[in-house]
Amino acid sequence: MKKPLILVTNDDGITAPGIRTLISIMKEIGQVIVVAPDSPQSAMGHAITVNNTLFLEQVHIDKSDVKEFACSGTPVDCVKIAIDQIIKAKPDICVSGINHGFNSASNVIYSGTMSAAVEAGMSGIPAIGFSLGDFSWNADFEPIKKFVKQITQQTLKHGLPEGVVLNVNFPKLEEKELKGIKVCRQANATWVEKFDERTNPHGKKYYWLTGTFVNHDKGEDTDEWALANGYISVVPVQYDLTAYHAMQQLNTWEL
Repeated sequence: MKKPLILVTNDDGITAPGIRTLISIMKEIGQVIVVAPDSPQSAMGHAITVNNTLFLEQVHIDKSDVKEFACSGTPVDCVKIAIDQIIKAKPDICVSGINHGFNSASNVIYSGTMSAAVEAGMSGIPAIGFSLGDFSWNADFEPIKKFVKQITQQTLKHGLPEGVVLNVNFPKLEEKELKGIKVCRQANATWVEKFDERTNPHGKKYYWLTGTFVNHDKGEDTDEWALANGYISVVPVQYDLTAYHAMQQLNTWEL
């Protein structure tokens, strides 16, 4: 049987340990093409490059037969240019990550990792964003490898509903401590942000974004609950942002 064609990308950059791990897993499943940012692009959301030129360079990071390209743009740029210029067709699946740090709850809005997956989904490609709750560059991805492979294979086997991609988050635990996989909803959890005002050596003020992540959601069916209780969370995400429940109320306005 023909092996599936797998597009791999991320937002931490093409040399990040997370994507190197993801590539190694995907090689066990199918034919892999990598198009990823040439430098970190975290928290870029769904940004695309419109006012600057894009550069694409084939690179050879690992000694393998995988074709890899470093792109000067955002994670979404990577997906777009991969489809249009490199693959020149739709891959069977797009996987993004493995991100260094959670993309649970409202973090999905800011995430370059998830935006790359959403962009693939908008093009009709089954897509998954993978994230591990460890921001360290030296994060240990070994405990989650078999689950990444399992979720990818199940997605290839069953497909996804139209307009839906998967947001998968792993708690930072040893494999024996992981309790399993839970399909969840996105928690109502947000950042309470603050800008730390500082002064540079020339006397000019600058600001550094800080904040505290607060979970307002007490439900036990959320990604935040699952992760806090030792489970892998799988949230089906849709790119249709229409608030259908509000349409009836809006139609009562004098518009």
